[in-house]
Amino acid sequence: MIIAVAMLLVLAAGGAMFAFAGGDDATKKRISAVARPPGSARGRAPSPQENTAQKRKNVAAMLKDVEKNRAAKKEKPTMRRRLEQAGFPKTSPKSFWMVCGILAALAASLAVATHQTPLVIALAVFTVGLGLPRWVLGFLTNRRKKKFTEHFAPAIDVIVRSVRSGLPTNEALRIVARESPNPVGSEFYALVESLKVGVTMEQALKRMMESMPTPEVGFFGIVMTIQGKSGGNLSEALSNLAFVLRDRKRLQGKIKAMSSEAKASAAIIGSLPPGVLGIVYLTAPHYISKLFTERSGNLMLAGCVVWMTVGILVMRKMINFKH
Repeated sequence: MIIAVAMLLVLAAGGAMFAFAGGDDATKKRISAVARPPGSARGRAPSPQENTAQKRKNVAAMLKDVEKNRAAKKEKPTMRRRLEQAGFPKTSPKSFWMVCGILAALAASLAVATHQTPLVIALAVFTVGLGLPRWVLGFLTNRRKKKFTEHFAPAIDVIVRSVRSGLPTNEALRIVARESPNPVGSEFYALVESLKVGVTMEQALKRMMESMPTPEVGFFGIVMTIQGKSGGNLSEALSNLAFVLRDRKRLQGKIKAMSSEAKASAAIIGSLPPGVLGIVYLTAPHYISKLFTERSGNLMLAGCVVWMTVGILVMRKMINFKH
């Protein structure tokens, strides 16, 4: 028993000596190795270029999160909001529905004058009176969003240069509203006018987001709101945002170039059936007229329209890429 106790004591003393061997220098080395930040090689501090690249990566990741959250919380906008997004802020929904009614009446009159069946009249009224105006409204909205995104990065650069030169933020926004082309100028003009009448920056940016619902505007609002509440280097944050926006634009151009062949093929395939139908109708109308006069022909045309629509939607899904 005495021998066993003596051996245990010797092992304990050896373990203690091994743990504390090396003095203060070894201890400091171990502490510095444990406290070293992750990703730093041999304790080397990151360079300014690495810091800038990391900040831009963080901005891009945050921008993607904002876009995902916006898509998850997406609510169906009202007709007044859709008109504002399309660039018609002074047009009331009542006027829009009146135009839809006039188009539907014209389509019905034309269908009745050409002695069409009730089904064709109903389809014409629905398509021309409701589908066509909404499609035009969506087309104008998307075109306005694209134009805004194209000129948004230069507008942010103007704000960055103005803030770095010593101008206040409101004056920088006023310069953008005065010098930038529409729709960037009009959106910033509405933002500046809201600030003039006493609306807070957060509320004004929320209205801007409702009028121009893009992820870039959402992130711009987040940066401005955080800077107004907690302070910080606004020019650096906006500069990183402008860099990310330009990088996204380059990526969009690359995707467009890579998918141009598929889009051309889809356009050719999609235009062949109606093109052949029109050529046959012009060259031999008696041969193809039964598709329009017979009930079975009408059913065949309806089936062709349905399958062509499904095929076009599938091809559109295949050639449109998320970025």
